[in-house]
Amino acid sequence: MKKIFVLDTNVLLHDPNAIFAFEEHEVIIPAVVLEEIDSKKRNADEIGRNARGVSRLFDGLREQGHLHDGVKLHSGGKLKVELNHRSFVRVQEMFGEISNDNRILAVALNYLLEQKDLPEQRPVVLVSKDVLVRIKADVLGITAQDYLSDRTAGPEELYSGYSTMMVHPSVIDQFYTYRYLAVKPLNLSYSLYPHEFVILKDEMGSGKSALLKVNGDGTRLEPLFLSNDPVWGIAARNAQQRMALELLLNDDIPLVTITGKAGTGKTLLALAAGLLKVEDEHRYKKLLIARPVVPMGKDIGYLPGEKDEKLRPWMQPIYDNLEYLFDTKKAGDIDKILMGLGSIQVEALTYIRGRSIPGQFIIVDEAQNLSRHEVKTIVSRVGEASKIILMGDPGQIDHPYLDASSNGLTYVVDRFKQQGISGQITLEKGERSKLAQVAADLL
Repeated sequence: MKKIFVLDTNVLLHDPNAIFAFEEHEVIIPAVVLEEIDSKKRNADEIGRNARGVSRLFDGLREQGHLHDGVKLHSGGKLKVELNHRSFVRVQEMFGEISNDNRILAVALNYLLEQKDLPEQRPVVLVSKDVLVRIKADVLGITAQDYLSDRTAGPEELYSGYSTMMVHPSVIDQFYTYRYLAVKPLNLSYSLYPHEFVILKDEMGSGKSALLKVNGDGTRLEPLFLSNDPVWGIAARNAQQRMALELLLNDDIPLVTITGKAGTGKTLLALAAGLLKVEDEHRYKKLLIARPVVPMGKDIGYLPGEKDEKLRPWMQPIYDNLEYLFDTKKAGDIDKILMGLGSIQVEALTYIRGRSIPGQFIIVDEAQNLSRHEVKTIVSRVGEASKIILMGDPGQIDHPYLDASSNGLTYVVDRFKQQGISGQITLEKGERSKLAQVAADLL
């Protein structure tokens, strides 16, 4: 049975093509949604870009007919800009205030009441990324749901980049004898992805174990090519950190994603690997470190000073790690070091979009605050002979329209896990301090 989906503004600002995600069903856009989109279209950020995209999309659909009468979509459904069904009486009885959210709720409620009087009732569903709007809808008896079509696996189901395999001890002996294992004879009930790490453990209960990595085409389990020697003074403190360094220092893997809670060592490991590759091995011409500027919004224009002075508060976590790696003693020493080297650049993502970036080791921190479009823009700009590392904690989202399952970092992890040019690892154990680990777990 066909349904009626009423879309909240935040759905379109999150995904301008959301109207095509509902297949053969009817999509209703309340008139107040157009007003809210119009108020956002001059923004210079991702929300503004999406608002302009929605405006252009709707303008193109006008060629097919009047939007208030409804036009057919290539997805098989129908789009209608709703000018009626705006009676606010019933919603006002519950919530009183005439806000834009309540006006959208009123449209959904009036459609629901209208359908109850028809012989063939169609379900009415309000789609919103605003939790409180969905709660209000429940109070009014309206079915409500989050926008789900762009969601990937949540933090619990997200591909971690490694697995543990219980095997007969003879399999472990075979690996140490021949230095590889073919995947096919293992007769696994699940697939192994390229560059996935595998921890072999003895199913008989002895202490035998081995740490292996799937090769680029997913056919063999091979030993790690790196020893556990320190990298710029940083040694792996656990198995997952060793896996991360294996990916970071492998020049044949141009895309690496690292996820994990605060204090697991993501930034420090990536910076140490980047410094080794750029300053010692000269494999890349420059080390470029970037973060999205998402404090409680994206505007940094109110801060005093020039660009570098404005960016310093948001880039400070990067400088803290660099100070540790360079073992600086005085305030300001790290700036002199970076100026002297000239091959290390700390930048906001705002200033690297649109560039072509060849021959560089690129680290993007806090990538969980990037949208799918933003992460596509950045990764697609990576030039020849460059390597990019995306890292962050999907559980810490500061972006107003993203969550743990719809951000750019988890999107890349999910879409690239079968590709031989990428590798992923989830760091689980906090190494900053015992207090930091407990805080990350409890708070």
